[in-house]
Amino acid sequence: MKITYWSDYACPFCYIGEKRMEKAIAELPQLGEVQLEMKSFELDPSAPDCIEGSSIELLAQKYGMPPEEAARQVERITQMGQADGLDMNYESVRLGNTLDAHRLTKLAQSKGDPDLANRLIEELFQAYFSEHELLADRDLLQRIAVNCGLDAAEVDEVLDSDKYRREVKEDEREAFLHGVHMVPFFVVGEHEIVGALSVDEMKQTLMMEMR
Repeated sequence: MKITYWSDYACPFCYIGEKRMEKAIAELPQLGEVQLEMKSFELDPSAPDCIEGSSIELLAQKYGMPPEEAARQVERITQMGQADGLDMNYESVRLGNTLDAHRLTKLAQSKGDPDLANRLIEELFQAYFSEHELLADRDLLQRIAVNCGLDAAEVDEVLDSDKYRREVKEDEREAFLHGVHMVPFFVVGEHEIVGALSVDEMKQTLMMEMR
C-alpha cells in the first residue's frame, strides 16, 4: 500500500497527523508493507527566512482574535501533540520559510531509500517543534541532512542553487489540482484523510482501502 500525503514543516497538525498515521499503520499489521511519501505544501511560500513575532501573536493577527484566545489555541495544539508522544511546544517555534527544508526532502527522496527520507522528515519536524530552530537556517539544514546520511557536498549543492525547487512547486500545483486546501492531506488509494484525524479514524480508512 502506498500513502501519499501533503505536509509542511511549519504545520503542527502535519506533525501530529503524520505520527497518528504511523501509529495507525503499526496497529494494522495485516496491511503488509506500507510506503509513506510526503509531498510539499508550503503554508506561506512568500514567508521571509525569519518571521518576527511569536506563534500566538501571528495567530491572533491572522485570524483577528484576541491574544488570550490565540494563546489558548496554541496551548491546545501543544497538548494535542504531547498527548501523541511528541516533544512539542508550539508557542516557542521560530516561524520562517520552509522551502529549503522541502528541497532537501526532495534530495533525500531521490535516493530511493524511504528510511533516509523518513529520518530527515522526522529530524526537521523535531528541530522546528521540539528544539525551536529556524528551518531556513543553512547551517542547521546542512547539519541535519548530513547527520541523516546525505552527502555534504550534495547538500551544499542544493542549498547553493534552486535545485529541487521545481519539484516542490510541482507538488503544490498537484495539490491545487487535487483540491487540497489544508494539510495534512493523505491519499490512500481512492480514499482521502484530511487533517490530523484520530488513529482510529485513520485505521478505518486504511481498512476500507483493503476491502
